[in-house]
Amino acid sequence: MLLLPCPNCGPRNVAEFRYGGEVHPRPSDPMAVTDDAWTDFIYMRANKAGVQKEWWYHRSGCGLWFLAERDTTTNTVLRTYLPRNGR
Repeated sequence: MLLLPCPNCGPRNVAEFRYGGEVHPRPSDPMAVTDDAWTDFIYMRANKAGVQKEWWYHRSGCGLWFLAERDTTTNTVLRTYLPRNGR
């Protein structure tokens, strides 16, 4: 069983959570972005092997959205934390 530590509730079974996708910043000037760039932003992900920053939602618990750093090759969660400044 994989445990994911919620910053609010502590370690819980990963079945309580919803994966929100890897973190990638929004374009700084949305009105200047081309349709192709928007398509890439919405649909394309790096999906790299190794440590990546991801969004997670505690759906069966406190309802908190938070960030996790997880190694995708070992499925090891390195840390979880609350976002700051919208990131």
